[in-house]
Amino acid sequence: MLTELEKRIIAAIQGDIPVCKYPYKELAEKTGVSEKKFVETLTDLCSRGIIRRFGATIRHQQSGFNANAMVAWNVDEAHINAMGEKLASFKQITHCYRRNPHNGWPYNLYTMIHGKDEKTCRETVHKISKNNFINNYTILFSRREFKKTSMCYFPDF
Repeated sequence: MLTELEKRIIAAIQGDIPVCKYPYKELAEKTGVSEKKFVETLTDLCSRGIIRRFGATIRHQQSGFNANAMVAWNVDEAHINAMGEKLASFKQITHCYRRNPHNGWPYNLYTMIHGKDEKTCRETVHKISKNNFINNYTILFSRREFKKTSMCYFPDF
């Protein structure tokens, strides 16, 4: 069970973090605790595994990465874990998931690749394909973003 303070701190970091010299201090003030207590509690939540990852999400289109490709790969199930780890190690890949194939859709490993344009993404996919001997894949480029938000676990705080 989470304490009320832990819930308030999680709620405080769910949205945008202030872009300022002391963002934790500003969040702590909104939460009603000292900056030290805020950081200690946040660190404890991370060390207990309640928060697994705490990081920035870049709005890639606004930062010059105009192409966004989901690549669906058909990987031999005997090698799926090793290949997933290998693909996840590429700096151009931000997401890597294993999913079940479906009738008529044989793909079981999915990656998100970002690049300055579609050509750059295709070059990255070709390089990954060639270096990892994965010849069966399809590239699905994003055409329009309808929604991009962070998960909100404690909306009432």
